[in-house]
Amino acid sequence: MNIIYNMDVKGIIFDFGFTLFYFEQPSIDRYFECFQKGLLKSAEILKKHKILGGDNSIKEFINTFNRKRMKSFKRSIKTKIEIPTSNIFKQTLDLLIERNIIDSFKEFNKKFYNQLADLYHSCEEEEWIPFKNTKDTLEQIFLKNVKIGLISNHPNHKTIEKILEKHDVLKYFDVILTSAKFGKRKPDPDIFFHALEKMELKEHANSVIMCGDEYADIIGAYRANLKAILLERHYKFPLEKEITLSDYIKVTDISEILKYIN
Repeated sequence: MNIIYNMDVKGIIFDFGFTLFYFEQPSIDRYFECFQKGLLKSAEILKKHKILGGDNSIKEFINTFNRKRMKSFKRSIKTKIEIPTSNIFKQTLDLLIERNIIDSFKEFNKKFYNQLADLYHSCEEEEWIPFKNTKDTLEQIFLKNVKIGLISNHPNHKTIEKILEKHDVLKYFDVILTSAKFGKRKPDPDIFFHALEKMELKEHANSVIMCGDEYADIIGAYRANLKAILLERHYKFPLEKEITLSDYIKVTDISEILKYIN
């Protein structure tokens, strides 16, 4: 059931993936292929620093990282706690030292592990493409003096910012919040509350819209007392949760959201 919102909208929060941007021909295989390219780039940096040497250490590094990344992803879905990709790189190297696969080295600072994470996710910067009406919709909302936020379940904050900047839409956002930066994932309401606080709309939650494409967006909005708009996708993802609520609007194009902003 579509609910027509009749209110003075003070803010709108968007999801990133498959709401403002899409990944062309998405599939598990394409995601893995993309990330493996990034992981090889990270391995090259570690070779230059003489942390990784022969083929065996590189193989162990790749296998260990992939296992830890998958374990972390599954845990994050269950607990809603996000472990940033940079931390997984550190955990991987620490374990390889413990197992005598690589020699102990002077620990790098956080900036270095962030660099490895940026390389790992670098392939995404080419794959994520804005929907046809994304930029125009954001600009029109911006011109209405409505605050704009973004919340994304993503383990590397800088990747999201770089994609937004690449497509010249970063300038429209008052707040950009990722699970990597905050530590919790949607639909945990705390990440929504934090976004509202950053947008200076904590006392006006019922005048804020959350627009996303899945369960985590709609349920999270409900828990945080936000209005919800679901952007319907043309395909389903594996293990996708069904939305059992009915008090939200459905749209098929991002530009339709303008009808609900006075």
